[in-house]
Amino acid sequence: MLKLMALKRVDESAGEVAVDPALEADVFARNCSSRDILQAVTSRWGLLALAALREGDLRFSALRRRVDGVSERMLSVTLQSLERDGFVNRDVLQSIPPKVEYSLTERGALVADQLHVLIELVEGQVDDVAQARRTYDRQ
Repeated sequence: MLKLMALKRVDESAGEVAVDPALEADVFARNCSSRDILQAVTSRWGLLALAALREGDLRFSALRRRVDGVSERMLSVTLQSLERDGFVNRDVLQSIPPKVEYSLTERGALVADQLHVLIELVEGQVDDVAQARRTYDRQ
């Protein structure tokens, strides 16, 4: 079973969601907070942003060019989510006009390394998957 973060505990009387570190995480459990984290990290743009930043720090415009096809708005929303979860640092460079540079945190680098392994695995299977699709489509 995959173990990630602590489970959410809802205190309905106070309307709060708290993380109970004594609870063991289980991504397959409906209320496990690791699901939200996993969703942000493995979303199309989250995964690609983390993988791109694994190559080095990038300004917003360079990151947008590297992650071909992402809109400015989606990249901005994705980066905010990754920054909120502690995977990405956002540094405003003192210049005119101000420029923003993104980098991975230690946590972000750990996740990006694992995503890189997954990306390499998938890229290595492209031909086999294309063949499997052709075979499936003929049936």
